Amino acid sequence: MKKIVILILIALVIICLVAVGLIIGFRKKEPPVVEKAEPFGIACFVPGVVAGSPLYELLVEGAEKAVAEYGHASLKVIEGGFNQAEWGEKITSLAATGEYDVILTSNPAMPFVCMDVAKNFPNQKFLNVDAYLEGHPQMATILYNQVEQAYFVGYLGGLVTKSKMPGANPGLKAGMVVAQEYPALTKMMKPGYEQGLKAVDPGITIDYRVIGNWYDANKAADLANSMMDAGVDVILTIAGGANQGVIKAAQERGKYVLFFDSNEYKIAPGTIVGCGILDQGRLVYEKVKEAIEGKLAYGTAEIVSTKDGYVDFADDDPLYTGNVPEDVRKKMDVVIKKMRSGELTFEVPEL
Repeated sequence: MKKIVILILIALVIICLVAVGLIIGFRKKEPPVVEKAEPFGIACFVPGVVAGSPLYELLVEGAEKAVAEYGHASLKVIEGGFNQAEWGEKITSLAATGEYDVILTSNPAMPFVCMDVAKNFPNQKFLNVDAYLEGHPQMATILYNQVEQAYFVGYLGGLVTKSKMPGANPGLKAGMVVAQEYPALTKMMKPGYEQGLKAVDPGITIDYRVIGNWYDANKAADLANSMMDAGVDVILTIAGGANQGVIKAAQERGKYVLFFDSNEYKIAPGTIVGCGILDQGRLVYEKVKEAIEGKLAYGTAEIVSTKDGYVDFADDDPLYTGNVPEDVRKKMDVVIKKMRSGELTFEVPEL
């Protein structure tokens, strides 16, 4: 009998332990504690206006795409307008709010504007693409190799002016219309364009004109017409909103335009025959993500080039392949492949 009683007691103990285990198992589990990320504010300062400015459109697009991936990040876009004297004051106003972890902008002049603001706001961080300033602890800058970008369109311009295309003249003259002069233009873009032209034929001459602003399309058209009167048959335009004046003038006279920064063949198919492009959308997207994740290295300055994939020529668009003769494209293809592989490269001068 004692053995039976002992066995019963053991069985009861086992049953109790099992029951307790089941109760514990079915008990509602508390959710894991998740730390809420601190809000991360980004102000995107556009030194001009977004519409009609390819690089600024891509600047905003890239930032919006990056911010959309983070629930705690926010973006505010501010257009600074064309009065450069006001940019510093507007950047100061943004920094003074204390709402923005990073002020994002894009322009070769902006690091120097931001430097003055940084003196009064030592905790404010800045991210500037399309610019170069090394060693400032509050700032990260990334510069495109626009010598290479300009060489692309310069080489094509040389091929066009030497071609038998309907709008090409017997004389070897190419044009360049720019909004304003600044170090990146005078030290990278203009020399790169000239090198590309003369790599085709050393006898090609360049007609170079300056508008004086980024919006006067009428003046841009007047300059373009004057150039075409002088025998120019292909024009590189780097003039923001004023580009439209050059394009319209060339359309009316059956001449050709080379475009900078983005693929814009669709604006004037057959007139715009080449586009030297920058992958600003991708670069901004990547760098804004680094900033949000705390991985962006401030105090650094980078240069990105064709081999890196951020500078290129838009050669896969049907509006290019369908409007530029095959013999011209074949010669252009040789240069494109060399630059993409890194076989042909150009150094960026000190700005």
